Parts: sequence; C-alpha cells; structure tokens
Amino acid sequence: MSKLSIKFQQQLEACLCPPGNGVFTVNTAKERKQELHQRLYGTSSGIEQLWKSSLTALPTASNAVILGIASDCGGGILRGANWGPLFVRSALLQQHPQLKCFDLGDVRVIPHLLHDKYLNEETITSCQTALYPDTYSNYSVSPLTITEDVLDSFYAEFPNKGIFGIGGDHSVSYPLTKAYLQAKRAQGKRVSIIHFDAHTDLLVQRLGIDLCFGSWCTHILEYLPDPSHLIQIGIRSSGKPKSHWESSFGVKQHWAHEVREQGVDAVIETIKAQLTEQSVDELYVSFDIDALDAKYASATGTPEPDGLSPEEAMKILTELSALYPISGADMMEIAPFTDSTGQGAESAEMTVTVGADISAFLIKQIAAR
Repeated sequence: MSKLSIKFQQQLEACLCPPGNGVFTVNTAKERKQELHQRLYGTSSGIEQLWKSSLTALPTASNAVILGIASDCGGGILRGANWGPLFVRSALLQQHPQLKCFDLGDVRVIPHLLHDKYLNEETITSCQTALYPDTYSNYSVSPLTITEDVLDSFYAEFPNKGIFGIGGDHSVSYPLTKAYLQAKRAQGKRVSIIHFDAHTDLLVQRLGIDLCFGSWCTHILEYLPDPSHLIQIGIRSSGKPKSHWESSFGVKQHWAHEVREQGVDAVIETIKAQLTEQSVDELYVSFDIDALDAKYASATGTPEPDGLSPEEAMKILTELSALYPISGADMMEIAPFTDSTGQGAESAEMTVTVGADISAFLIKQIAAR
C-alpha cells in the first residue's frame, strides 16, 4: 500500500499525538520535549502539523514503527513509567542516530483511565469531548483501548510492518500483544512471545482489576497457538514456585537463578529446542526492564536484585533472532524520574541507556524483516 486510507489517517490524527507528547503537561519536561522535536523535525514549533504531515510517509517507510504509550495507570507500586516513551526516544536518537524506523507518535493518554470497559457511558462521552475535536466521535478514550483499536487498523493496512511499543507500565503490553497475535493468526503465522521480566504477570486480577501490570499475560494466552508459546525469562519475584505457574497456566519459564546456575547458553539451547518443536514462525519480545538486575535497572517501579545482566539478555535475543524473525516488540517499565534503590541519578540514567540499547536491537530486527 503506497497511500494511507483516509479513514486510517483520520484515526491516527485523532487518537495519537506527536512523539513525546503523550503526557499532557504544561511545563514539566518541556525542554526535553522540545529537544526531541528538534531532533525529529528540525524545529520545536508547529510540531502538531509537522507530525500529521509525516504520517503520509508511513506506507513507504521502514518496517519498524515506533508507538509510544505513556500510561502508568495500570501500575500500582511506584508510578513514573509514563515518561518512558519520551526518555527512551531521546536516548535512541543520541545513542543510535543511524537507526532506521518510523515514529508513529504517542497514544493520547488521559492519565486517570486504563480501559474503556471500566467506564460508564457518561464518562466515555465526557472524555471523548475532551480528547477529540469532533464531538460526535466514537473513538475510544482509555490508553489500552485506543492502542488496541489503532493497532487493529494498523495491521489491517500494513500486515508486513511491525510495531515497537514504548511504555508505560506493563499493562500496555496487553493491547500491543493482543492486536499482534490476532493479526498473526489471521495471516496463518505461528508465533511465540519471549517475555523478559522479574515477575510472572500471571495474576488473574489485582485488587479486582483484570488488566494491569501484574495480570496482562494471563489475558493474552487465549490468543497464542498454545499457552506454552509464552516463554518467560528472568523471573525471580513470585509468591509461588515455578511449578505452580507452569502447571496452572501452561507457560514455560526460565527463572533468573537458572540462567546463573545452568549458564545462559544452556537456557538458550532449551528455548531453541522448544521453538523448533512448536514450529514457530515469528517472535514477539516483551521486555520489562526489571528483568535486569537492579544495579543496571533501578529506575523502574519494582526493581529486583539477582536479575539478568544486559549481556545475558542481549545474548538470548541475539541467538534467538538468528533463527526466528522478531516481528514485534516492546520496552516497558522504564521510569526515568524514579529510583527507589537510592543509587542516584547516574543509576537512573543507566536504566534509560541500557533500555535504549536493547530497544535499538529489537527495532533493527523488526526493520530487517
């Protein structure tokens, strides 16, 4: 397709906003936003129109498409991951200036909302009036619902392109993976999700909420070819043993202590054997930065000790991508203003830097398809 459909372009212009603008503020991080816009567009003024004009290049642009979802309403320990899309983008531009990708922009996020199914009609109508210039618009208003709606349209128009999502808390991966898995099923592709995390995210609900950072994995299992196609790496903070999660949900886990005890090469070989047996065609990588040890990733809501090193994570990704195309991915839970470990600003900066390096690798893999 060499041209955006009018309907899809209207949806993008209504439901998204320029990169970095997903957090609606007046002065907070204003200079950082201006710096990002200067790098992307060569100016920091008239950004809304420049961004809208850039959308017409999507059909012929890179297969790797960035989407920011600056929502941390689905978190619940420490907030701040809503700044992830702005900071990760800036780090990508600084550390990987030659990276080939297309930036679709950010989802428009009302920070008090999570998913439209939790809202009554009066609230939805009120929020539609606040978000959209067309008062008769039927667009969704919550970040998870908007993301899913936009990506359903995206994959319908561009089945060969891939989304790299930047969050946000890990609830954001629910619409990213759901839309992806439904699209791949329609294409007849067998896919697996490689999920890096310190936590299983396999609760059925948390405090009565079924879609959140601790439960999103549970609710995408039905869209996989089989629950075992969810492969979790780096788990170490859990109230239940590995046997509980694998037997109850049918997923496959590789806990952080297993990587240390068996060695990363042995874990890689086990994962390769599983993917071969399951005749997988493509991979989606969901990367929660807290999969890494807290000394590398302190700027996150739930930093955990005894985690993976960046080198171990990258070796796993490199080995798997040599055999299977990565056709979608995300980076979650980077909270640049948060450092509960007390290690200071340098450690927080390291979190963003390491997250951007892993993100760049994943984006390159999507672009190379």
